[in-house]
Amino acid sequence: MNKNRHLKKPIKRKAVILLSGGLDSSTVLYWAKEQGYKCYCLIFDYNQRHKKELVSAKKLASISGCPYKVVKIKLPWDKSSLIDKNKKIPVKLPANKKGKLPTTYIPGRNTIFISFAISYAESIGASAVFIGANAIDYSGYPDCRPKYYNALNRVLRNLGTGLRIRAPLLKLKKSGIIRLGTRLKTPYALTWSCYMGEKTPCGKCDSCKFREKGFREAGIKDPSLKKQ
Repeated sequence: MNKNRHLKKPIKRKAVILLSGGLDSSTVLYWAKEQGYKCYCLIFDYNQRHKKELVSAKKLASISGCPYKVVKIKLPWDKSSLIDKNKKIPVKLPANKKGKLPTTYIPGRNTIFISFAISYAESIGASAVFIGANAIDYSGYPDCRPKYYNALNRVLRNLGTGLRIRAPLLKLKKSGIIRLGTRLKTPYALTWSCYMGEKTPCGKCDSCKFREKGFREAGIKDPSLKKQ
């Protein structure tokens, strides 16, 4: 007789994944799954002009077998070219100069998203919130820096929530993220990075350029380009 047959399976730790539908967040989703987390995806519809990423995010959550929620929010200001269609999306890679932010920056966006994720995580008994933030190949956003996430985690410790914000890609180059995601079998063909709200990637915005540069340096063909 097998003495272990009545033993209960270990309960998986729960995690909330901020899933945008892009390269980084999809890699984080598959990384968290490999770490043994039961993942719950949170997707934000904030009237972004590149709404195609919402379709990608839903597909990624579904194909990975993870439940997802779409949170629709309306920011009462149009300070970013990601929201205001009358503003031009920059087509040059940012120089990351101090105090100079690209027009694609949305004030406080990550803080808003993380606040929702913390609330959701507490409600389902999750121990972590995962975000695909990156401080190497990025556009210079202040909420993509290690100091920002260290400060957030200090706040959570002081609150005694038991929660932790995890940003495992924070110090990786885009090529390193792509190599990691490829090993994890992340379905990059389903992801969307372009800031323009068109049917196909523009190849000119900084997000497209970072993606192209990452795949080129990783020595891997971008599987999403096969569909075009």
